[in-house]
Amino acid sequence: MAWDAIFGAANMLAMIMWTGLILLPRWPALLSAVLYLGVGLLCLAYAGLLAGIVSGGLDPVGGQSPSLDFTSIAGVRAIFASEGGLTVGWIHYLAFDLFVGLWIARDADAKRFSRLVQAPVLLATFLAGPLGLVLWLAVRERRAKALGRWR
Repeated sequence: MAWDAIFGAANMLAMIMWTGLILLPRWPALLSAVLYLGVGLLCLAYAGLLAGIVSGGLDPVGGQSPSLDFTSIAGVRAIFASEGGLTVGWIHYLAFDLFVGLWIARDADAKRFSRLVQAPVLLATFLAGPLGLVLWLAVRERRAKALGRWR
């Protein structure tokens, strides 16, 4: 399987969606595109490729399907030991980080944060997902309380 091509296509899709989310006006069509074309396609690719790897049909590690052991470093290392496992893991990160970025953008718009405040938080989420999320949670706290909106 052409794992480099899949990896590159997933990265390109994520980059396009992130660029739109950070730089373009937040039209409903853009937000739908990020959710369904960005997050949705990445999730679909992840699910299909994961099923292929776990079943042994795609890129088996050492000639066999990897066991899904998330309880040890060795188990997680075995999952990522092949190009396919690494690519599927990366698509997982791309999908979840983009979903979190979309939530941050929608939440920031609802709480009337300027795009100048949003952009660095979204960039941090794109580059280091949990870091951007924790930044956003810290930034939004006062405004959420002031607006009486905890959701």
